[in-house]
Amino acid sequence: MTVQDVARIQAAVAEHWSEVRHVNVSESTNTELLATGAPGVVLIADQQTSGKGRLGRVWEAPAGASLLMSVAIDLPRTDDLGLVSLAAGLAVVDVVPEARLKWPNDVLLNGKKFVGILGEIDMRNGSPMLVVGLGVNIDWEEDCLPTDWSTALNLQGITVDWDDFTINLLRALGKRLMQWRNKDTMLMRDYRDTSATIGQRVRLETYSGDVVGVVDDVDERGEIVVDGTSYSTGDVTHLRPTD
Repeated sequence: MTVQDVARIQAAVAEHWSEVRHVNVSESTNTELLATGAPGVVLIADQQTSGKGRLGRVWEAPAGASLLMSVAIDLPRTDDLGLVSLAAGLAVVDVVPEARLKWPNDVLLNGKKFVGILGEIDMRNGSPMLVVGLGVNIDWEEDCLPTDWSTALNLQGITVDWDDFTINLLRALGKRLMQWRNKDTMLMRDYRDTSATIGQRVRLETYSGDVVGVVDDVDERGEIVVDGTSYSTGDVTHLRPTD
């Protein structure tokens, strides 16, 4: 199953999103929205043929297994873009309160990833635009999962109505992005309360090498703070006490 009543979704989220588009197949909702969208537009696809993840990875999902969605917003500033992906992850937790956030942009249930988030900027026009893509694993067969650290809502005992879930997520996303736009300090307070990474001993893979240490915080710019040093990018692995 996938989303069914796009007109109902559009009406329910009109406060935050001016247009909701739906296609059966897209090469990548991010790529398509960057090329044809405008701020306030949402694109939902039942299937992606070349979905994108962080650091050039591929995001693949069988048709009808994941909510594949991208949203476009304008950019009032670019100095704290790291917060946008954090805000998107927090919006998922607003809808799935059992979830926790792994820096920078993974959403976890029982330690396994069920949501991926990717932001991309379009600077070609006079007004820069940011597209944020979300892939939410909703209804998967366990033996089809791409990794042993992946999961899906159904595999965690959570059943959702696709349309209701999409409405609730888009509303939450609109509210959290508004907090980012307004520099509302509640955004990071709420993020820290749902972080699975703060306080953890981690390995942070950066372009200049690996860093191992304890995460003190995620700061007001969305950067991870490991043993007193802030990092804006990197891949985090949560380490066990014996690692």
